[in-house]
Amino acid sequence: MQNDPPVQASPASPVLATKSSTGLDENVASLLAYVFGVVSGLIFFLIEKDSRLVRFHGMQSTLLAGVFWVGEIALWILSAVIVLIISQVSGLLGTLVWFVLMLLGFVLGIAALIGWVMCMIKAYQGQYFKLPVIGNFAEKFSQK
Repeated sequence: MQNDPPVQASPASPVLATKSSTGLDENVASLLAYVFGVVSGLIFFLIEKDSRLVRFHGMQSTLLAGVFWVGEIALWILSAVIVLIISQVSGLLGTLVWFVLMLLGFVLGIAALIGWVMCMIKAYQGQYFKLPVIGNFAEKFSQK
């Protein structure tokens, strides 16, 4: 009888995932950390004991969602104040400024969505994908 040749992983096949302390594969736990933003990010950051990858993506998810929501709320408040002031001068100008600021909020939302999807893809691939500024904080917090 002849033994079967050893199976070699092709470059297109996923890398064998290691388990995290949550019982899930690291890449699945890292992906799930992004699914519900701050909530899932904090859950995976706090319950994960062994995997730095899962802790990193949990914290980055929390920070990304937090920065997005704080930015949207600040933009909304700023828009309301600016539009109220400008509309006292001209109603048409106030409407135009409101439209531009809401368009800016929409662009911020699209950028956050793109970043969120990219992070989910990289997390599932088992990579440390660091967002600018946020990624450095996430890495710092996940090492503790």
